[in-house]
Amino acid sequence: MPALCRDCMTVFEDGSRCPGCGRPRIVRHAELFDLSIAHMDCDAFYASVEKRDTPELADKPVIIGGGRRGVVSTACYVARIRGVRSAMPMFKALQLCPDAVVVKPRMEVYVQVSRAIRAMMEELTPAIEPLSLDEAFIDLTGTARLHGAPPAVMLARLTRRMQDELGVTGSIGLSHNKFLAKIASDLDKPRGFAVIGKGETEAFLRPKPVRLIWGVGAAGQEALERAGIRTFDDLRRWERRDLAHRFGSMGDRLWHLARGEDHRRVTRNAPVKSISNETTFHEDTGDADILDGHLWRLAEKVADRAKAKGKAGRIVTLKLRRADFRIVTRRATLPDATQIADRIYRSARALFDQLGAPGPFRLIGVGISELVPAEQADRAGDLLDPGAEARARAERATDAIRARFGENAILKGRALR
Repeated sequence: MPALCRDCMTVFEDGSRCPGCGRPRIVRHAELFDLSIAHMDCDAFYASVEKRDTPELADKPVIIGGGRRGVVSTACYVARIRGVRSAMPMFKALQLCPDAVVVKPRMEVYVQVSRAIRAMMEELTPAIEPLSLDEAFIDLTGTARLHGAPPAVMLARLTRRMQDELGVTGSIGLSHNKFLAKIASDLDKPRGFAVIGKGETEAFLRPKPVRLIWGVGAAGQEALERAGIRTFDDLRRWERRDLAHRFGSMGDRLWHLARGEDHRRVTRNAPVKSISNETTFHEDTGDADILDGHLWRLAEKVADRAKAKGKAGRIVTLKLRRADFRIVTRRATLPDATQIADRIYRSARALFDQLGAPGPFRLIGVGISELVPAEQADRAGDLLDPGAEARARAERATDAIRARFGENAILKGRALR
């Protein structure tokens, strides 16, 4: 069976250790050198950058987020072992992990590192579809002759280079389509490299829960469970027309995914009409402080994705689902498009305040639409908040200087603490 050492890149036949360097970080699979669709996902990206920049944090549990009343943006794997998860209220995270070091997000630094990773990917193929600052689909079909090595080797080189040059790690999922590649990248985190081949697709999927389907959130899972669908095996028992009748256009997609079929291409400039992020609570809440923390985290996520896609939005949307499942949406049109988290958050918060206090809520979401290229963003400023323009200018100027002179060319005061 073909095997690859992820440390020294030696290609060999099956074995438990590399014959070149003797190390055990091996990936082996019968189709290893035949597959070319990949998903790369950085490991605890924000936390990894903070540990890189502050070495004394290396072995400590680190949580990226706001104050005690905020929510967790992300957490390192040390904190995750203690039960800390993204979107968890900060007070609960600190109950689970009282010795955690809480760090405020430094989005401008994360954007800079993301751009460096993207440049590394560009050297491999132009077929890159970013999903956010820390993950992307990559299509390496037909590149073996150019690079003198199959896609699996080039992907292993990419993650090694990310670690050596940028100090961050990533996990690779390799398969024959986007759906399975994204599933695979989560199978062996952190620093993973997982493969799902064509020959094993059906056997792999059958016992798996349908929550693995990207884009099926908590509400979608509830709808599937009400139909008695919990696993891919359950899904396969449905006729295609019945799924379409029950779930509309989503039903047809579910029928194909149940069989591991996904014909979407990795599209560099896929048309994007909106960018959004939402979270469903384990328990309904009307706590204004908790909801405010979620608003900030969601605004950060939306800004993160907008920057990764080179987009900005002129309309900010707030979405809420009440405890009785009724959905409330509110929209605000900005004077000009934005991709700045601070402006997105302030607009969403103003919309929330206009609602009064009709909670509790099951879900909260933030999004931007009416998208334009990033070059057209944040030009007019905000007459009601003069500081907003200064903050946007500072962020863009910092990104530009770091791109030219390196990320340590400018350090914020909090980075020196």
